[in-house]
Amino acid sequence: MLSKKCQYALHALIHLARLEEGESTTINEIAVARNIPKKFLETILLDLRNAGMLASRKGKSGGYYLLKKANQIQIIDVVRLIDGAVAMLPCVSLNYYSTCGLCEDEKTCSMNRIFGMVRDETLKILTSNTIADMAKKMSPAPKGK
Repeated sequence: MLSKKCQYALHALIHLARLEEGESTTINEIAVARNIPKKFLETILLDLRNAGMLASRKGKSGGYYLLKKANQIQIIDVVRLIDGAVAMLPCVSLNYYSTCGLCEDEKTCSMNRIFGMVRDETLKILTSNTIADMAKKMSPAPKGK
């Protein structure tokens, strides 16, 4: 399951992807448009900026903007940055593997086999879709509460 932080990160990136090229927006504008707590959004945007996905500029016309094109930001990159492992079980994770300690042999474990297939399909979907795909397919978020 995606954490709230990851969901907020995706929503913020979608919001930024819908801006005109060269346009930026403030934390407050994103927070209001996407109904994200402003303080939490600040830390999320800092993580995304440190990962090279977006940048910010200061001043009257300042704010955040995508550093990479939306079609270059794979959903998997955001999920891994914010939430880490994609796999539902630690024994099937590619990047965060650890033994579950419950089976005698992972190679013959039916849970490992099934959840490995779930991981593979999830990776295919998250790798083949970008923020641009989500920005096209998602309806605008309601303004405020």
